[in-house]
Amino acid sequence: QVQLAESGGGLVQAGGSLRLSCAASRSIGNMFMSWYRQPPGKQRELVAGISTSGMTNYADSVKGRFSISRDSAKNTVFLQMNNMKPDDTAVYYCYARWLGSGYWGQGTQVTVSS
Repeated sequence: QVQLAESGGGLVQAGGSLRLSCAASRSIGNMFMSWYRQPPGKQRELVAGISTSGMTNYADSVKGRFSISRDSAKNTVFLQMNNMKPDDTAVYYCYARWLGSGYWGQGTQVTVSS
């Protein structure tokens, strides 16, 4: 089992920045980690992912603005969000894939005002 705890959400103006953190209850060294988001009234969507070797992938809508990273020593994954837009408003979820199972955090609200 893996418990994930997101933090760092909040209210920010358009053009601003936020940094989300996802702390895992155990070592993330062998886990593929991702960030998803669910905008109001819409389905959950992938934002960014990072492999155990550090390879990353991003949704087209956030390329060049968001950056995912991992600190295996701290069992933590980060999502740096810059030049934010109102369309980035959503609940952001951390996701871990480990030994064939998936684990979700409870989510953190991000609101971008225009």
